[in-house]
Amino acid sequence: MDRRHLEEVWSVVATPYRTTTQLARKGSKTRRVAGEKGLGRLSMARLGDTLEMLTKAKNSACLRVAVKWSSLAGAKDLSDCQVEIDEYDRAAPFSKTGTRIRIFGLFNEWSDDRVNELREYLARLLSPFSKVEDFEIWVNTDEADATPVKVESPEFLRHPKYRITGTVDADGTVTCTYLFKPITSSRVERRKNMTLTWSNVIEETNSARVKKIDRPQCGPFTFEIRAWDIGVEDTEEIASQYHITKKQLVRAAIKAHKGISVYRDGILVLPKSEATRDWLGLDLRRISEVGTRLSTSQILGFISVSAHDNAAIKDTSDRERLVDSIEVAAFEEIIKSVVSALERERAADRLDKKTAEPALKDLFGGLSADSLVERVSMVAKEEGFAKEILPIVNSFNRELTETRKEIERRFVYYSRLATIGTLAQMLVHEVRNKTTIVGSLLQAVAAPEVLAGLAPAIEQKHRRASDAVSALDRLAETFAPLASRSFGRGRRTSILEDRIAGVLSVREADRRKLGIVTRFASGTKTTVALDPGELDAVLLNLVDNAIYWLGHVRTGKRALEIRLRRIERGTRVRVSIHDSGPGVAEENAERVFWPGVTTKPGGIGMGLTIASEIVDAYEGKMALQQPGELDGGSFVFDLPVKQP
Repeated sequence: MDRRHLEEVWSVVATPYRTTTQLARKGSKTRRVAGEKGLGRLSMARLGDTLEMLTKAKNSACLRVAVKWSSLAGAKDLSDCQVEIDEYDRAAPFSKTGTRIRIFGLFNEWSDDRVNELREYLARLLSPFSKVEDFEIWVNTDEADATPVKVESPEFLRHPKYRITGTVDADGTVTCTYLFKPITSSRVERRKNMTLTWSNVIEETNSARVKKIDRPQCGPFTFEIRAWDIGVEDTEEIASQYHITKKQLVRAAIKAHKGISVYRDGILVLPKSEATRDWLGLDLRRISEVGTRLSTSQILGFISVSAHDNAAIKDTSDRERLVDSIEVAAFEEIIKSVVSALERERAADRLDKKTAEPALKDLFGGLSADSLVERVSMVAKEEGFAKEILPIVNSFNRELTETRKEIERRFVYYSRLATIGTLAQMLVHEVRNKTTIVGSLLQAVAAPEVLAGLAPAIEQKHRRASDAVSALDRLAETFAPLASRSFGRGRRTSILEDRIAGVLSVREADRRKLGIVTRFASGTKTTVALDPGELDAVLLNLVDNAIYWLGHVRTGKRALEIRLRRIERGTRVRVSIHDSGPGVAEENAERVFWPGVTTKPGGIGMGLTIASEIVDAYEGKMALQQPGELDGGSFVFDLPVKQP
């Protein structure tokens, strides 16, 4: 910068310079500048008290700018708010042009961990999806033995296992290419070209607002999204292939860039903080088919927009989200559709087929001897020997054994589930019969002349017994329709807050025993179009799950929190259940909703499956939120609000 620019632009707060001068030129190169509010440089005041800047424009002297923020803040008159600009009396640190900023009087101690966090954030400024030849970032702690370290992304981030790249035109049509490329060369890569229209996006979305958009007005943009499997075996494979000493560093590198980032004219716009990495809500859209869904911790995404072509896509003043508008809503849904396309193709290329949950018809297909006959016939046609057939038979026998074991496993928990259903019918029937008998006795004892002769302690027990019978009657009434063949959804509604309070009441003794601090504001009344029995089944599964794992917490507070929030313009309500337990291990996150998958001793692994399928039946989504709000488990689902 020259002196005129320093005095008339840099030293003036909230200058409109960037609005009127939108392009910067350096030699034959031209780029669009960032920042339109004229406030960005003030953020340096948050780091330290004194700023020293050296800057040199072409064919100009090197200038030194000094700012003491505390002096500016303590000034009593605006005329005293000035900065010092002098010619630098030493050799300039750059030969032709450049700017160096140093901050002194730091407000916080910069530990190694904090410096590493800075490196991770700076690495995000350099998009891992493009090579920038004339721009580099180096970090030096300025210690005596410190060596400047170049900030750059690890090599493996440029070689994902799954990738989708493409463009979106002004009509919302997506033209993209999916590429599967295994980390090692044991499998052949696969490429697939795809086209998604705006109609496809509308078909996939659950947003009533987006469904009404005939044509998106968000403007054309380009994208690239990369994804990895991050199980233990997967990270070990990446670490081995790219000579990374610790496999934990693989996840750390993905975490540093995780989520989908928006770059406007090559400069990072969103997200700017860790808390907003999942600004698209990808983690919340993971439902019972979670095995095919990708979380933000597995994705590195790059969306390239421009101020010229995407004028309606604006970020808020705090740079934490996009300004809510119909154009932004369309923009977000298009990106979600691209992610869904990536997920579908990834599911077909998963190396670990054992992690998939095959349909029963596929399991029975494994009992067929057709493949054995075909392979033996090929040997016979080639006039092979018997010893060549034996390995084929042995191989088929191993496959047959694995299929048999899988069928046995599946039928064990399905039969146990059927048994539970039968027992539920029996229990409802027995509860009603017995409460009728006991209720008759209590009613007879409740006669005034009988109660008058009872001792106060006996009278109190009578009231408690009557309350218990009423509670059992209500329980039977709640679940009876579910045990009936004529049960139909949509016939009954529920007051969400009342059902939650009821479930918490049922588990009050367990919560009190473990010392669980429960937070739930029940001051509202939200009527949801959900059968009380089904709603209780969902809530009980999630609350019981939280209580169980909170019982494994040895130190610290045990907390359970339930939150409600209206979404989609009040037509649905989002329920969030958070606990401070140990949480769900990353390697189990994709399988937690699958039938038969459980880490509880003696569990059959159907609770979360049933809960998620009930929510799905009402066009809702249940997801495991990682990381949890209370550093433990966090499950989120949405329900339809009963419309007047």
